[in-house]
Amino acid sequence: MIHFVGAGCGAADLITVRGQKLLQAADTVIYAGSLVNPELLQYTGEGCQLYDSSRMTLSEVVDILVKGSRGGKKMVRLHTGDSSIYGAIREQMECLKKEGVEYDICPGVSSLSGAAAALKAEYTLPGISQTVIITRMAGRTPVPPKEQIALLAEHQSTMVIFLSTGLLKELKKELLKGGYKPATPCAIVYKASWADELIVRGVLEDLPEMAEKHHITKTALIVVGEFLGEDYELSKLYDPSFSTGYRKAVVPEEEKESPAEAEIRKPKEDQDNQDVYNYSDGRRI
Repeated sequence: MIHFVGAGCGAADLITVRGQKLLQAADTVIYAGSLVNPELLQYTGEGCQLYDSSRMTLSEVVDILVKGSRGGKKMVRLHTGDSSIYGAIREQMECLKKEGVEYDICPGVSSLSGAAAALKAEYTLPGISQTVIITRMAGRTPVPPKEQIALLAEHQSTMVIFLSTGLLKELKKELLKGGYKPATPCAIVYKASWADELIVRGVLEDLPEMAEKHHITKTALIVVGEFLGEDYELSKLYDPSFSTGYRKAVVPEEEKESPAEAEIRKPKEDQDNQDVYNYSDGRRI
């Protein structure tokens, strides 16, 4: 069996309990050496074979996975963050399917979540944004034309931008072109949850300079949106005047209706206790 495991956003103790157990039981681990925290490899047992996929091609990775699995070994393919976001696992899974080799996926904590935790922020604030757009700038690898940053920016929602730290001047132009104001709050989160984590806050107008000043060129997320500002609405979830499936609304005494006011609001039929209906044809009798 082959297990794809999301390593989490950086800190070794942010891997899931399941992911840690899979590493401890593994005979072979192929890990994304360019991004995965090497401290995670300490969870592996004695004799576990380790391969750094940053120096390997797709066919080399798949060859080791297939041979190991067919040899009865417990195989772990360790990806950074959560492998479903820019993890390049689809192509690996397709190769395994063609070989008739079984696999499963253990999700991980994405740097998307790690960045929010580092910022002590909530991406989806009531009255500000209820949508998070996860994307990246077009670079050596293009993006579909309909997913150009300027087009996505027109929504004015929260944006979390991966793999774009080296393109911040272009990113700034695209975001402004899409409608964000120069004073829109933004932040650069470098290596969220790692020991050398760094957070730089500012406004969109200064985005490239924010990175240059702190020598950030890679391994960072760019987050943009008014969710980083001060204004927002309180959630209805804990509003005492809002009923849920678990509690009834509590109306302050001064806002409660008097019996007379409640009577006025009743439908005419409810007020007139003398009304009698013939239910066979709906006529009042």
